[in-house]
Amino acid sequence: MSKNQFVDKLKEGDRVDTILLVKASQLAETRAGKPYLRLTLADRSGEIQGPVWDRALELQPVCAVGAFIHVIGQVQSYRDSLQLKIESVQGRRKEEVNLADFLVSCSGNRQQMADELQRLVLTLDNPWLKKLLNRFFKSDPCWSHFQEAPAAKSIHHAYVGGLLEHSLSVARLADKLASHYPGVDRSLLLAGALLHDIGKLEELKMETAVIDYTVRGRLKGHLVIGSEMVGMEAAEIKDFPTELLEQLQHLILSHHGRQEFGSPTVPMTIEGFLLSFIDDLDAKMNLMEQLRKKIDQPEMGWSDYQRSLERFLYLGPLPAEDEKQEALDSSTVQRQPTLF
Repeated sequence: MSKNQFVDKLKEGDRVDTILLVKASQLAETRAGKPYLRLTLADRSGEIQGPVWDRALELQPVCAVGAFIHVIGQVQSYRDSLQLKIESVQGRRKEEVNLADFLVSCSGNRQQMADELQRLVLTLDNPWLKKLLNRFFKSDPCWSHFQEAPAAKSIHHAYVGGLLEHSLSVARLADKLASHYPGVDRSLLLAGALLHDIGKLEELKMETAVIDYTVRGRLKGHLVIGSEMVGMEAAEIKDFPTELLEQLQHLILSHHGRQEFGSPTVPMTIEGFLLSFIDDLDAKMNLMEQLRKKIDQPEMGWSDYQRSLERFLYLGPLPAEDEKQEALDSSTVQRQPTLF
């Protein structure tokens, strides 16, 4: 059964009669003590809140996280955001839906990105780091998992292929900056860029289209898990230099920049500072890109309040692919040397 309504096109007052995925489900109580379900419903285009006021206990198993439900209701505004006033809920089997309507994937070609990442590894001068990276980015099942995995539960790169896209983007930026500042160890910085989120392979799990934390992920977090994973693989390489491993683990453990942001330690090396700033930049730019993809008006406008950034954003839509290519061609022409 294909969908005919998507969340990003819903407007206040619209009637809704469609299938949605339950991303979050919480049994709560009104002030009068009546139970109700607080749902977050989603498809590939976005998500929307939708409380279920009646028959909450009866419908709780139907509205479990990861379930598909057929919803009938109306879109209304609540505290400056859209939500569904749900009138009817019926469960749907996975076999009854088109999973492509719910799976969000990176916009780029994953095979091309995977090939580019492997070519980038070959450019490293340090043979120890090159050997270590090949243990992650050539050997299955880790390499296959890396190409499919999301980079976050929400906010940035939270979709199929997100970890590959984010890690490669960070590595591209690192490659540019490594030659811009003197004394940067390019091999170490690129290894840190490619491995900084490797712990997310074990921190996060994705079932159907729902991303959630594993038990280990909640207990340790991906920075600690990633440092452990790198240490275990380095131990399999005879005579891997101890100081080099510690420098690389420092990049992983410090890349959130500040301890209040989840880093066990703060950046204390040139490569650590660069990686922390690059990672933060790429995450924020991806958040803005996802917001811009949803803009269907040509003019600039204000986004909803972005809690992760603590501000509103003034954004316009992403340029079409042909417009981006024209801009690139024009920029290339303008950079041609002249006699003046």
